[in-house]
Amino acid sequence: MTGSHPEFRVAADRDREALATILLEANQHYWGSDTQASEMTARAAEALLSGGSGCQAILAFRAGAALGFATVSILHPAPSEHGTLFMKDLFISADARGQGLGTLFMRFLAQHAIELGCHRFDWTAESDNPRAIAFYDDLAASRVREKVYFRFSGADLRAFAEHGVPDGPASS
Repeated sequence: MTGSHPEFRVAADRDREALATILLEANQHYWGSDTQASEMTARAAEALLSGGSGCQAILAFRAGAALGFATVSILHPAPSEHGTLFMKDLFISADARGQGLGTLFMRFLAQHAIELGCHRFDWTAESDNPRAIAFYDDLAASRVREKVYFRFSGADLRAFAEHGVPDGPASS
């Protein structure tokens, strides 16, 4: 890894601006520019820092600059009473990619899971993101083939909540 070793920590109030900035970069990377993106990411940062979301943001810093983030939650039930650490997102800033930060981040998260008493660390990857899949395969993580990922979103979510099972196939 180029430069000094990164510092990893659970995001706290002092990290509000750094978290909002790196969330905005992720938003723009995945969904493009949006005039409301800055406002949306500020609200997302607030939700993550409030403690009420059930999710933690973990930040990676070098020389005071945020290089990336992960969002994690502890899920129950699990193979231990302490739950399973589940990672929803891992994002590395464009300027920090290709320097080994992702691997260091995953090792930090594995250590975090152990410190929390978790016996398992799970995550998903988008099937249309071959770089992410290759990265996780290179870590020698087990693929969970016995699980299938499901989703309701947008109009389908509202329709199911209001009326139950829709007549046609679900869209994503």
